[in-house]
Amino acid sequence: MYLSQVEKIWRQWQWIGWRRLLVGIMAMVVAIQGCNSTWFTTEVTKIPRLVTSERNDPETFNPVISPDPHAVLGLLYEGMITQNGETGELEPGIAESWEISEDRQHILFNLRPNVRWSDGEPLTADDVVFSFNKIYFNENIPNSVGDILRIGQEGRFPQVRKVSDNQVEFITPEPFAPLLRYVGDINLLPRHALEDAVNTTNREGKPKFLSVWGTDTPPGEIITNGPYRLLNFQPGERIILERNPYYWRKDAKGKAQPYIERIAIPIVGSTDNALIQFRTGGLDMVNITPDFFALMKREEKRGNFTVYNGGPAPVTHFITFNLNQATRNGKPVVDPIKSRWFNTLEFRQAIAYAIDRNTTINNIFQGLGTPHDSPIYKQSPYYISAKEGLPVYNYDPARARQLLRQGGFKYNSQGKLEDADGNLVRFSLITSSDNSIRTQIGVQIKRDLANIGITVDFQLLTFNTLMTKLLHTLDWDAHILYFVGGSVEPDSTRNVWSVDGTLHTFNQNTFYGTPLEGRIIQDWEHKISNLYIQGSQELNEDKRREIYAQAQILAQEYLPFIHLVNPLSFSAIRNDVKNIRFSGLSWRLWNVYELKIERSS
Repeated sequence: MYLSQVEKIWRQWQWIGWRRLLVGIMAMVVAIQGCNSTWFTTEVTKIPRLVTSERNDPETFNPVISPDPHAVLGLLYEGMITQNGETGELEPGIAESWEISEDRQHILFNLRPNVRWSDGEPLTADDVVFSFNKIYFNENIPNSVGDILRIGQEGRFPQVRKVSDNQVEFITPEPFAPLLRYVGDINLLPRHALEDAVNTTNREGKPKFLSVWGTDTPPGEIITNGPYRLLNFQPGERIILERNPYYWRKDAKGKAQPYIERIAIPIVGSTDNALIQFRTGGLDMVNITPDFFALMKREEKRGNFTVYNGGPAPVTHFITFNLNQATRNGKPVVDPIKSRWFNTLEFRQAIAYAIDRNTTINNIFQGLGTPHDSPIYKQSPYYISAKEGLPVYNYDPARARQLLRQGGFKYNSQGKLEDADGNLVRFSLITSSDNSIRTQIGVQIKRDLANIGITVDFQLLTFNTLMTKLLHTLDWDAHILYFVGGSVEPDSTRNVWSVDGTLHTFNQNTFYGTPLEGRIIQDWEHKISNLYIQGSQELNEDKRREIYAQAQILAQEYLPFIHLVNPLSFSAIRNDVKNIRFSGLSWRLWNVYELKIERSS
């Protein structure tokens, strides 16, 4: 179904090719200036390697404290079990098997013998117990994993205990539906390399672990258990990974995996630059944004690559407002005037009605997407539709103006929106500069809101600057981002909905710097937070669906996030790269261990 839709759209958009090509040629100068492609060309002749790309540097090589799930971390670390990127099914990994008790409150993992870290040291049950009890469950080490493993209303962690060198048992204080998927997938950390950093503190009394494995760490000191280990990192230029010689996987013939010796990851700065480098032969694979889909389809044969369609991506773009009413050092986190606007329900609902999502899909996504109205992905069995009671906000600027008037706003003689005190309604909207799709969405939202009298100051920031504002300084009005993940399990976003979750960004508690004072949590926030806890405890699937249906309805009624578009997933990959199993449910390197490169002479 998706392929026929794509082919139809492809034919409709063939005429844009020459314009896209011209844009590519003009932008190529920027790409050449931003990355030394000669380095990759000369190096690739010495050691066969896969060349992919990332828009930004990682903030850290410590997977526990990284605010950004940078792709390189997924190549360096892994947990006890793996998820099949095509089906979402759980498969054995470092744990070759597991046993679940009848009451589903006990899981015994059986680890493979002779598994080793990237420095050759044994990986045993001691490392598993250390990773959970000393790091993820450590109150002095803020992390999102700790959020999702808090069980029940009291937020208690599971008990993790060593049974033998190759056996670990997890015991929950009460039923917890996603226990296997969570504890099995969480990255393991090496006790022998990190125990001292966890147990010692700096001058501020915080664990030294919070600063270990930063981007300035010598690569040899970063100990991993994934298919690759860090060989070289040049900030703003490239990351080079080499095959982990101690990785546990072997193929059916007993040959060590992964097969590819090295992975080069140039830092390209933007999705457009990545596409340019791919088209000029500098990359082996690239994600395709909808505006370049038709062009890339035409170039498949000549460029010796295939455009893979993974179907609907587990992604939803959104806009959210800063609802935080707290103070820090006696100063309001958000301008009190703007805070009153943002915390007015009619204001948020009006914004939702004012955004023309069909135009977003047609003009920005080239028709390759669908409107989205829920915090749960459409691929999930827990998703509910408008027919099942989900509130939706189809484009209706007249309804938006009506809601604004109901909320106490008014229009002046120039048609500009004012609040009851005569303040013009104007706020800043931020997103990261590395993503052309979000940039275009921001431009359209600015235009759509101007149609209902609201002035938007749209600003592009580097990704790291954006993360600092959202998670550290909390200094922002509204932002555009997206939720992305490979799981149809709704509890995977509990750290977004938990009132003290590390990703509860629309009303964020502080985990860094000076504590907040006077933080206000609304009744509906508590209700959604509690529903996610109930959903995690419920083992009956029908009852779980009812719980998450209530959560979706509340989230859409109160709109802390205004969801926009669920896009289709596309990636262009050189035909020299073999064993590709591309799926929108995961990322293109989910099966990197079995990829091969067969360069044509």
